[in-house]
Amino acid sequence: MSVLDVSIPKFDGPDLLNAEVVLNRSELFRAECKRLISESESACIRMQDGDSKRLDQRVRDIQFLKKEVELKLEELIPEIDALEALQSRVVKALAMNQDAMKVTLLCLEARRKRAPSDRVHDAVDAELLKECSMFQEVTGLLQIVLEQIAEQIRLNRSAKFYLEQDLKEKFQAQNIDNSCALMTITAHKETAVFMVFFSSSSATVSPKQWENISDLNIARAEQQKNNSLSLRALVESLLAQSADDMQKQFRSTNEALQLNIQLLKAAKTQLEDKLPKVICEISNIQRIREDLLAAVAESEQFLSLAQARLLLRKERPGKEQCLDAPQVQLLAEVEQLNLHITKLREELAQSEEEQRALARCQLELQENIDIKTNSLYIDEVVCMQLREPIVICHV
Repeated sequence: MSVLDVSIPKFDGPDLLNAEVVLNRSELFRAECKRLISESESACIRMQDGDSKRLDQRVRDIQFLKKEVELKLEELIPEIDALEALQSRVVKALAMNQDAMKVTLLCLEARRKRAPSDRVHDAVDAELLKECSMFQEVTGLLQIVLEQIAEQIRLNRSAKFYLEQDLKEKFQAQNIDNSCALMTITAHKETAVFMVFFSSSSATVSPKQWENISDLNIARAEQQKNNSLSLRALVESLLAQSADDMQKQFRSTNEALQLNIQLLKAAKTQLEDKLPKVICEISNIQRIREDLLAAVAESEQFLSLAQARLLLRKERPGKEQCLDAPQVQLLAEVEQLNLHITKLREELAQSEEEQRALARCQLELQENIDIKTNSLYIDEVVCMQLREPIVICHV
């Protein structure tokens, strides 16, 4: 039986023996109380020391995970900045590509204004169409890339948000646990009572779950960082490859234009060289016609003279009208003169045909020169000046 459970008998008189028993029991009771007090004090100190150690360990655990979260956040933030910078470069590349495509379309539209005879599907048109098709393809790819970058930035920012929230909560938890470790009974009696009540009713996750939350946030951030690195490598490769392809195609189109300009200039020079010769030949034909007309007129005069002599000789007396040498000569002369006049008239008619053919040739040459001049202006002035400001480079 415990000393605390011993009942004290009623004292009815000066019974010394009974008083001695009561005193002994009282002394035993006081000794037991002191032992309990000492034991309770030791237990409280021991428990407080254990609490302090556990709180210190908890703070170290928080600091460790907090450091891990901070490191991952430090890795993720530059990746977001790099993606945003890459996004700006893709936007710039897209604008540059669209400007170049507008120039290509303007060149195609300008070349449709050539004369029908020159409006053929030549090498320049083929290169311009290839260029336009390439620009459209690259534009579509860059737009898809922009969407992917925007989505990856959103995912990175989401992972960053969870890391920052985790970091913020761990910072608060660390401050609270540090405050708990610094609490003493004399200074924080009310707080201590409150904290005991709060801790006994607010535990929502296990230590393992608590650690898994941070691990999950770190793993999510690591995954998005790796995705960002892969996406940036892909986009960098795409930007470089598309720029190289566009530069190559742009050079091919310019070379086709330059070659066509040279051909146009050569053709125009040939036409211009031929035109003065045609004009000169027209003048020569005109002079020949005049000479033929003069020759016809002169031959007709000789023919008239010969015919007049023959007519006059018919007036000779009957016996004198013999086929003598003068008569034979005059008849032969008339026949020859008629042949000459017929031949001269044929040549005169032929000269008229030649003059008309040369005039048509002159008009065609002038028209072709104008056509080549217009085509040359379109290719050399309009198209080349439109393309000159365009610079396709790595952004």
